[in-house]
Amino acid sequence: MNTSHPRRPRSLSLSRGLAFVAALAAASVVLSGCLYASIPEAAPRPTWSKPADTSGVPAELLPYYGQELEWTACGGFDCTMVTAPLDWTDPGAGDIELSVIRSRAEGSAEPIGSLLTNPGGPGASGIDLVRQSLSYAVGSAVRERFDVIGFDPRGVGESTSVRCYDAAAMDAYLFDIPENKRGTDAWAGELLDRHADFAEACDAGSDGILPHITTENAARDMDLLRAVLGDRELNYLGYSYGTFLGATYAKLFPDRVGRLVLDGAIDPSVPGLDVGTTQGVGFESALRAYMASCLDDDECPFRGSVDDAMADLGTLLATVDRDPIRNSDGRMLGADSLMTAIIAALYSQDSWSYLTDALTGVLEGDARTAFLLADFYYNRQDGQYADNSTEAFRAYNCMDYPLDSTPADIAAAEALLEAEAPTVAPYWAGPDPCDVWPYPATGVRERITAEGAAPIVVVGTTNDPATPYEWSVSLADQLSSGVLVTRVGEGHTGYNKGNPCVDRAVDTYLLEGTPPQDGLRCE
Repeated sequence: MNTSHPRRPRSLSLSRGLAFVAALAAASVVLSGCLYASIPEAAPRPTWSKPADTSGVPAELLPYYGQELEWTACGGFDCTMVTAPLDWTDPGAGDIELSVIRSRAEGSAEPIGSLLTNPGGPGASGIDLVRQSLSYAVGSAVRERFDVIGFDPRGVGESTSVRCYDAAAMDAYLFDIPENKRGTDAWAGELLDRHADFAEACDAGSDGILPHITTENAARDMDLLRAVLGDRELNYLGYSYGTFLGATYAKLFPDRVGRLVLDGAIDPSVPGLDVGTTQGVGFESALRAYMASCLDDDECPFRGSVDDAMADLGTLLATVDRDPIRNSDGRMLGADSLMTAIIAALYSQDSWSYLTDALTGVLEGDARTAFLLADFYYNRQDGQYADNSTEAFRAYNCMDYPLDSTPADIAAAEALLEAEAPTVAPYWAGPDPCDVWPYPATGVRERITAEGAAPIVVVGTTNDPATPYEWSVSLADQLSSGVLVTRVGEGHTGYNKGNPCVDRAVDTYLLEGTPPQDGLRCE
């Protein structure tokens, strides 16, 4: 019996890199709503909205597309709820609510329109992206001319949401050390039982929405948002998983594509097994880049060549796997949690120093910084989870990725990981949690061409660990109107990361509608 296979995709989200240094220095403030609760409410402003675009809408959907939005002031922004059908194929089957936040155009000129944004995941909150990290996500020139729109997709955050575990149960699910030895049948069975319990809790707590938590439905929701905001075309900036959401929109509504930017792309044709495997190789590459930098620093806990340091890190992971380290809150740091901490830090080069601190601490028997990184990955604060991103991530992936891997596919993926990601590979395998999800996947993995769409700009970073560069190249090639912009560098996503060439190309396209030259390479 094959007890394990490479995992499904890790979380694909811009939010993993959002303000990492500031977040780690003051996590309880930056990552919590408490900061915003302390800001006095701005004086009420006149309601501002355009008539909904209901052109070409079938009669059964007019109650949704024709709804009038009621905006309220919310901490310097405007907020509203939009009603969408639970099932787009059966609008009479019930409704869900979509939470929306708007940052009005900051300039004095007439706004170009709305710019919808998505930070990825799946499961990351677009409400939090705008409320907490607007300047990180969208450049100042764009904020001047667009009403920037954040929204929580169905299943996420403040929208009608997937709900599974309370904080204590989630801690046990994510951090408890398995009783059985890694790689054995008993170990795989133990983990699969955990996944089954989690799935059962999600089904019980989510009021029947799980079968409808799909990227295709979320893309249809996005067209509804476009319409009720009064825009005839969708202008959109999507990061990471948000590129799959944006590409899916273009597939469904190519004639309604306005100015789309997809940063840190996912290849929609790649099966889930290959996505997880490619990510493993990508994180190994990013880890080697980190090690090369670390070894130039006197504070680095490793010595010798990059190969020597990677071998020593492999030994450290194996040691922690055998003898976990107790944290001050009682949690035990095993190899899986340490790997999560490593991955969290690799999303942004700005956080490499924290990875050095974490690994130094683990070598000294101190798990605090490692757990700080792991908690940041899961958005865990003071023993509570600030969002439902882990639950929503599972719900989307299990519905979007068909279970179609053969034993030969799994064996090939394992061999590739062992050859190209030897440090990561031992902790990148396990039973597939979607094997026990209560509903079969309805998504398909296929090339997206979006014939007839306006130019779509795809941004890829050459050593992006979470969404490897080849996926951006592939998506830009698939799209009939795809335009590739390459950022040469480290970390996840490329826009608004301090590269003037990338920023100029994206800003010019969003503001003027003029796409950059296909193949633009930004050193």
